[in-house]
Amino acid sequence: MERKKVRIVSDSTCDLSDELLERYGITLAPLCIVLDDESYLDREELGPAQIFAWADEHKKTPKTAAVPFEKLQEIIAPFMMAGEDVIFFGISEDMSSTCNVARLVGEEFETGRLFVIDSQNLSTGIGLQVIRAAELAGQGKTAEEIVKEIEDARPLVRASFVVDTLTYLARGGRCSGATALLANTLKLHPCIKVIDGKMEVGKKYRGRLGHALRNYVKDLEEELRAADGRRVFITHSGVDREIVDEVRTYLESLGRFEEILETRAGGVISSHCGPGTLGVLYYMEAGE
Repeated sequence: MERKKVRIVSDSTCDLSDELLERYGITLAPLCIVLDDESYLDREELGPAQIFAWADEHKKTPKTAAVPFEKLQEIIAPFMMAGEDVIFFGISEDMSSTCNVARLVGEEFETGRLFVIDSQNLSTGIGLQVIRAAELAGQGKTAEEIVKEIEDARPLVRASFVVDTLTYLARGGRCSGATALLANTLKLHPCIKVIDGKMEVGKKYRGRLGHALRNYVKDLEEELRAADGRRVFITHSGVDREIVDEVRTYLESLGRFEEILETRAGGVISSHCGPGTLGVLYYMEAGE
């Protein structure tokens, strides 16, 4: 009996580059960026540069919204109507209703099957899972087998970022204006970690951004040496090339990873964290 084709679909917060989407045959579904009363599709109609310009002009952070029902329906309809299996990855359900939208869309079709995975993550913390799922699909695994492997390994994903400024988080109500002012005055750069699907503030690094990021990656060294060696992501929302290259050189010096991938954060992550944000994201080895 011939196995059904498995399609991998992710929402746009996975922050995978166009090249990676094409390489792994991944389909993207855009969330929305809301500027006052106007809603724009992430990556399709609006990018980070426009978001930063608008935010600085209006002194507030754009709002974000889940993938529109009709848009997701349109994207997966050809797969479902062909009787294929679709695995959809969404940003953590603690951060968005996108996964629930996907479940509702799946109920609209009489053919095909839609499997929804709550990534419990964001940015390339999702992207790591999406690529792994695409690789498993390429190996001929069934949708059920892929979902089980991805969900079993989900706690092994490590996602963290250092932000240059708390201004954007303060504008979005994620920290107080007084806290942001104090942190910016003292040149503090907080590390934001994703723990069980929620963002938590970790260590605060002091000094210029380049110095803070050097200390951040060095703090990760013990864990990086025990990480899954297949790949690691450097994901940022616009950081000086020299700093990004320094982080890459450091990761190369560990001799651990087969590939070091660099991606730019999309509209959703950029809306909340602002420019000058950089993270290193990877899987831990099973059993670590």
